Amino acid sequence: MNLKKAVITAAGKNQRTLPLQSLVDSDGATKTALAIIIEEALAAGIEEVAIVIQPGDQTAYATAAGPHAGRITFVEQAEPLGYGHAVACARTFTAGAPFLLLVGDHLYVNSEARGCARQLIELAASTSCSVSAVQATHESKLPYYGAVGCKRVTGQDGLYEVTEVLEKPTPTEAEQRLVVPGLRAGHYLCFFGMHVLTSTVMDLLVGSVEAAGGKGVHLSAALAKLAKKERYLATELKGRRYDIGAKYGLLTAQLALALAGDDRDEVLGGLVELLAQRTR
Repeated sequence: MNLKKAVITAAGKNQRTLPLQSLVDSDGATKTALAIIIEEALAAGIEEVAIVIQPGDQTAYATAAGPHAGRITFVEQAEPLGYGHAVACARTFTAGAPFLLLVGDHLYVNSEARGCARQLIELAASTSCSVSAVQATHESKLPYYGAVGCKRVTGQDGLYEVTEVLEKPTPTEAEQRLVVPGLRAGHYLCFFGMHVLTSTVMDLLVGSVEAAGGKGVHLSAALAKLAKKERYLATELKGRRYDIGAKYGLLTAQLALALAGDDRDEVLGGLVELLAQRTR
């Protein structure tokens, strides 16, 4: 699998301004969330990046991309018809090739030398199939994520064969259909906001858009079909996702980046001092 293209979705109604927010990255430099996401992809070997945006947002996003603006192709989602529709808008860009898919409101902090995107791409290359990153997530967070039902791949820790995909399931649905042996009670494998997808997924999405007749299209529905059609894996990466659109999400992501960087001791010292002041 020769993977050189990435698609970043950023056209959602509640998502479009989040990638433009500034943070201090783990290297100590101030960057926009968009620039951090792009650098995650480039460090994994990606050469071309498409960003799916709402009409009129191109100038703001080009500015937020900073020195990476020259690598970007902008794709407009003219109507808000769902995440799957947004991905399908990039079909001309992907041109039948496999691609890395990222969301514009998630940041990632790896716990090993390789970035999360590189871990995922290398696994996809070795298995020659679609692979979604997942993270064990408490059932209270199910309204925010797609989730998978799967079985463990023998002899490979954190690797799963996907059998079912549900979009934002209820706890009852998850308990009935998505239990994975070995996970803590009340936890399910939810999407990480990062996938490597084959051209089959894009074909499924385009077909769904055509059949929907102007109604919304979910990526999860296409991935559920994919699991019935060809091998589809899920993996737990050595890292964590941070949803900057969640309550205190931007703050949590900033702390995670800071604690993973060279300024860790300074940040920890500041936190200890703040906590000490609050307990006086």
